[in-house]
Amino acid sequence: MLDIMIWIAISVLFILSFVGIIFPIIPSVLVIWGGFLLYHFVLDNTELNVVFWAVMIVLTVVLIASDIIANSYFVKKYGGSKWGERAAAIAVIIGSFIIPPFGIIIIPFIAVFIIEMLQKRTAQEALLASVGSLIGFLGGAVAKVVLQLIMIIWFLIVVIF
Repeated sequence: MLDIMIWIAISVLFILSFVGIIFPIIPSVLVIWGGFLLYHFVLDNTELNVVFWAVMIVLTVVLIASDIIANSYFVKKYGGSKWGERAAAIAVIIGSFIIPPFGIIIIPFIAVFIIEMLQKRTAQEALLASVGSLIGFLGGAVAKVVLQLIMIIWFLIVVIF
């Protein structure tokens, strides 16, 4: 019975990690690690070997970096400023609480537009930077989904086979 409850908790943690993509206040990668650690310390502390942990650490670093890099890259590529990048990052968090889940797209778009206009950019330049923040967020979200799926599938392969 305990095993079933632990597996339910692990499943909930893995599902919650994907909710973290829509609500960035939930630290997706830490939630996944919570599932790994729960399995390791409660169910079987021998199944997950050094290779598994090393790969998960690397994937965690890649996951965190991909989010930051995607956002910065696309805001810069579309002519956004450092302030626009920062505004997009903050607005994603704020937007997750305002009209979720659409707020994580709309609020950063508007915030970057306003910040770029305040920096004396033309409306077209501000609009391009806003589009860059949107593409960056979506690119980062796709990368997160893929990497989280890889992490979870690897975990399941290790513990099932």
